[in-house]
Amino acid sequence: MEVLDLTGQKGLIVGIANEHSLAWAAARHFRSAGAELAITYLNDKARPFVEPLAREAGAAIVLPCDVAAPGQLDAVFEAIRARWGRLDFVFHAIAWARKEDLHGRLTDCSAEGFAESMAISCYSFIRMAHLAEPLMDRGGSLTTLTFYGAEKVVDHYNVMGPVKAALECAVRYLAHELGSKKIRVNALSAGAVQTRAASGIAHFDALLNETLRDAPLHRQVDPDEVGRAALVLASAYASGVTGEVLYVDAGFHIEGMVFH
Repeated sequence: MEVLDLTGQKGLIVGIANEHSLAWAAARHFRSAGAELAITYLNDKARPFVEPLAREAGAAIVLPCDVAAPGQLDAVFEAIRARWGRLDFVFHAIAWARKEDLHGRLTDCSAEGFAESMAISCYSFIRMAHLAEPLMDRGGSLTTLTFYGAEKVVDHYNVMGPVKAALECAVRYLAHELGSKKIRVNALSAGAVQTRAASGIAHFDALLNETLRDAPLHRQVDPDEVGRAALVLASAYASGVTGEVLYVDAGFHIEGMVFH
């Protein structure tokens, strides 16, 4: 009987906001497979929501990590180096945009807002790859979260569309550059799931309804389905998979423009 086993593996999870986060679903499955985890929280406001989850997951390392704050991300990786001396996988699930840019037209997005969104949502993954590389001397896996709005126009996704498109492109370039180190780099394109991050998108309920109507499975995606896919990508079962965007969206992305 085959089972997914991450016993002895060390992983970093960045992006848990609360128990509804897709990053938390991934963390639970990593832990159930035997992995030891490092978990971060954004700031003191987020800490009371994340720390109990970290304890539940038996996280060995729990630290603040605001990727926009100088030195915080480096401190996380230094703590991992000091505690474990190595790292096997990273799950990156952070994205951000100014409210006026997320709710407004891309045409009207400010240069500062675009740069901030790109730095937090995309460059942070590139920086994590840089910091993880020396710790993954036996190979490893880097996974990030994306969305269909990176590929096609999704109403009200606005600035996050081109930002996620850049993230998906970064996945391919990082996979190319790190492949010789046996480090795999992939993205999970999750379908519409009601999370704290999704709540910032205007008319998100309409997108949920479109999923129910148009996706081949005619249902929303469950966070555990995303978590299980993350587990597969981090495991030896995906040892030959890199540079990919894996859709976990009930098939919504294959439908294109559906006429009714």
